[in-house]
Amino acid sequence: MSVFIDIAGLATADIVFELSPLAELSLALHTLSEPGHHPGLAGWATATAASLQPDLAGRLCEADFLWRNTFSDLFMPFAGVRGGDGRTRATLAEELDLLDLLDDEQFVSTALEFCSLDSYNTGGTSPLSDPAARARALELATARGPQQLEFTARLLKDPDSVRVWVRRLVEDCDAAFFADTWRRVQGKLAADARHKTQLLRRKGLGHALTAVSPALALEDGGTRIRADKLSEGQATATDPDVGAGLTFVPSHFGWPHLMILHRPGWRPVVHYPVGGPELPAPASVELLKLRLEALAHPVRMQLCRNTARAPHTTGELAVILGISAPEVSRHLAVLKKAGLIVTRRRGRYVMYQLDITVVARLSSDFLEGILR
Repeated sequence: MSVFIDIAGLATADIVFELSPLAELSLALHTLSEPGHHPGLAGWATATAASLQPDLAGRLCEADFLWRNTFSDLFMPFAGVRGGDGRTRATLAEELDLLDLLDDEQFVSTALEFCSLDSYNTGGTSPLSDPAARARALELATARGPQQLEFTARLLKDPDSVRVWVRRLVEDCDAAFFADTWRRVQGKLAADARHKTQLLRRKGLGHALTAVSPALALEDGGTRIRADKLSEGQATATDPDVGAGLTFVPSHFGWPHLMILHRPGWRPVVHYPVGGPELPAPASVELLKLRLEALAHPVRMQLCRNTARAPHTTGELAVILGISAPEVSRHLAVLKKAGLIVTRRRGRYVMYQLDITVVARLSSDFLEGILR
């Protein structure tokens, strides 16, 4: 399984390595929401979470599906603004100005990306105009709690007010913690972007891709990029409707995630991590054998990938994987017996989530593979 980016005919000048403060903020918020994904940042996450004012912490809970579940494309508006140049901006304020330029269909669809994962590759229908998509968005938000349901309902009813709310939230995060964090990591990210740009110009795209991630490869005579991920997707960097271009964005908070924006009608973006921490030691041989046997099925690998990013119900997983709910339940039972899945009840819903701590002990390669 892979995500492919068609680059046939793309000029080297249209491939850029650039920093994006708004995209980096989204990953910082993800780290706060899912610190288990980022063991090397546990100290930062703990200290930052403890320093948040109650009002800001509460607002972050309302909209956490923007960064907890799917790394919403909302935080990379430079790739989606119609008629734009496809380039990132130097400051958070400038990138928020780009966010304001997304039309309502784009804004709402990207904000509710978590409820349309099964149609991400095709674009799907907008919950603003399709009653079925609207009902599905509200149903999936219900499973995530009353705050998320209220936020989703407000977004569908009045996108303009939510735009103002989101911008204020980002600005308050900047004042509370991100401005200091960005000053600390910006130099390292800028140095990495310069280094990759020099590799691209001097040695070609193949060498630059290898330096970005071993999961990236140049194929078909240099006409497409393959990203080795436990998902499928296709994008083009030469779509005449949006303009030619491919952007690589380095991230301090990214590891172990390698994210590919391949939304139809947007320019593709590769958001890649710079560096990675040491992981805990592996488990015992007996426990390793039990867990590897549980993982010896492609469907259970897919379940691990989806439940690693966020808790899901059986029904949600059935839709995402395109199989029946009873079949999902059988595979979840195997993973749970091996101690790889934890559950919690939220009202009438049972949520399933991968135990990242256990997986980290199992294999760093496996962890990076499913979270890539």
